[in-house]
Amino acid sequence: MDKIVLESYGKINLFLDVLYKREDNYHELRTVMQEIKLSDTIEIEEINKGIEIQCNNKDLPLGKENLVYSAWEEMKKVLGEDRGVKIHIDKRIPIASGLAGGSSNAAQVLKGLNQLWELNLSQKELMDIGLKIGADVPFCIMGGTAYAKGVGEELRGLKSFSNKMILLANPEIPISTVNVYNNLDLNTKKKDVDVKQIIQYIEEDNLKALSKNMYNIMEELVMKKYPIIAEIKEDMLESGALGSLMSGSGATVFGIFDDEEKLKACAKKLDKKVPIVIATETK
Repeated sequence: MDKIVLESYGKINLFLDVLYKREDNYHELRTVMQEIKLSDTIEIEEINKGIEIQCNNKDLPLGKENLVYSAWEEMKKVLGEDRGVKIHIDKRIPIASGLAGGSSNAAQVLKGLNQLWELNLSQKELMDIGLKIGADVPFCIMGGTAYAKGVGEELRGLKSFSNKMILLANPEIPISTVNVYNNLDLNTKKKDVDVKQIIQYIEEDNLKALSKNMYNIMEELVMKKYPIIAEIKEDMLESGALGSLMSGSGATVFGIFDDEEKLKACAKKLDKKVPIVIATETK
């Protein structure tokens, strides 16, 4: 085998709470992550030496700052030799959007090189390697629906929440995740949040209750600086979304719908004010 092609799926956060800043300077999280069907396509091909990263999106960094580079470096350590690869990314997930596109790309490179180089690593071993690259990478290896704590690495799979209609709207605002974390005021939470309730709604497949009780502690802070986030949420809810939330540190906002016509009408409305509007489903 000298070439492999994989789909690299994005994710949304149905729930995201930050409890406190840890002694290691990371933040202790409680989050529910959901894989979505929006994906990039990753093509991995062996070459003589080094790494070549190519992408159809000119805005994606192609050097060491790209997480797929880190994935290649980590897998070389496992292999014990310097083996070259060419990686082409057909990018459809918006960049730096709170949808874990970069983490998902890295996850698929880990999985792809595991196959390509016949390393026979287990999913758990790949997830442990992924954590060295980024907090969302282990989930992107696992996929599906999961509850996560720690920095996002302590994962527990939940009942599948697949095939729910999702509308994504991204205003293409570059938001620094680090800045959002650094500016969070964890002493002034305005909402009594309960991740156990969200998990119960997923287990019961209760779409309406889940949609009405989604939560993201980062949302209010980001909305104050970027009112367009609040406008998108309002448009989605007025158009019939069961619920709407910013994913991760933004800037993508998603709405959950149970009526395809309402979703289409909302997409048409948002197309006039937001550069990226995408209809997808949970996976």
